[in-house]
Amino acid sequence: QVQVVESGGGLVQPGGSLRLSCAASGETFNAVTMAWYRRAPGNERELVARMMYNETYYMDSVKGRFTISGDHTKLSVDLQMDNLKPEDTAVYFCEIDRGWREYWGKGTQVTVSS
Repeated sequence: QVQVVESGGGLVQPGGSLRLSCAASGETFNAVTMAWYRRAPGNERELVARMMYNETYYMDSVKGRFTISGDHTKLSVDLQMDNLKPEDTAVYFCEIDRGWREYWGKGTQVTVSS
């Protein structure tokens, strides 16, 4: 059974940086897409960044500040977050998609506050 685990969340001041990491284990396969989502209190889940092999997507509000990277064969994906803002506060979730099924982690809390 595939398990997805995120790490790296925490409390950071505005303008600071955090690096989130995600890894899947339990089975061996090549991921089609790997992505990071977030859900802030009172809001719906939103797609933050996604990578499909060498192609990447970022939501407008994080372009130039966040960078997604990873290895589709090793089922690991990171999210480097720089110049963090209070509105980035949310629970961040990792999603790994093998094409016919997607796997989710339980999330890691990111809080941006002074």
